[in-house]
Amino acid sequence: MPEPDMNEIVGTHDLLLVTLDTLRHDVAVELAAAGRIPNLARHLPGGQWEERHAPGSFTYASHQAIFAGFLPTPATPGPHPRLFAAGFAGSETTAQSTYVYDTPDLVSGLARDGYHTVCIGGVGFFNKQGPLGSVLPGLFEESHWAPEFGVTSPESFENQIARAERVVAQLPEEQRLFLFVNVSALHQPNWFHLPGATREAGDNRETHAAALEYVDRHIGRLFAAASSRRRCFAIVCSDHGTAYGDGGYTGHRLGHESVWTVPYAHFFLDPAPRPTEAAR
Repeated sequence: MPEPDMNEIVGTHDLLLVTLDTLRHDVAVELAAAGRIPNLARHLPGGQWEERHAPGSFTYASHQAIFAGFLPTPATPGPHPRLFAAGFAGSETTAQSTYVYDTPDLVSGLARDGYHTVCIGGVGFFNKQGPLGSVLPGLFEESHWAPEFGVTSPESFENQIARAERVVAQLPEEQRLFLFVNVSALHQPNWFHLPGATREAGDNRETHAAALEYVDRHIGRLFAAASSRRRCFAIVCSDHGTAYGDGGYTGHRLGHESVWTVPYAHFFLDPAPRPTEAAR
């Protein structure tokens, strides 16, 4: 897909970054083709996910890279210009369209340029319950996590969205926003998203797919909140995939194609028309 000029977007748009934690590329593609994730698919360029390679094989490593400006890389020979990059001499992926910041990470770079940065965490690396779980949310000016946002909650994404809606509603109209949401629903355990599945049988590709359908049923609310004040530039991607017996592997933090290959999309969200005085 053509790369937008981020120097025209940063400062004029709100920004939304959603990581669908652990989402496999093949499952995302299958569900989009089958019409099972209509709310996501209507925003995907051409109705399709872009195939990319993850910058890390598990949540912590991948998000450290993403927050340094290294989004998942297109799965074709490069170099590929990046949307965001720290000022770095000799970078071959920094182009004229790249938003370049002079801070160690994208989050602080956007804050320096007037954005209010907000993290709504999901998996344990965002739970702020210890030093390690505080590193990633600590990059943001405002961060939120609660057990009901985590992997064991069947309503985790709905709870995350409710918090995002409250955060956006409390911001002054003129304040630019960078909102990051780490969606935990796809991460194991996800068996409870498939009717008839049991804890004893555990997770598999089918329960993983059901979790993505659950996310799709509610993601329109998140998109509406993120674009409620002005046009929003959104990035939706996986941070890494996960294996369900592929090649004998289970889980992630390993070098299998099911882990390294991820779905990615970026697109614009336009605010809903506001009611006119005559319609009120």
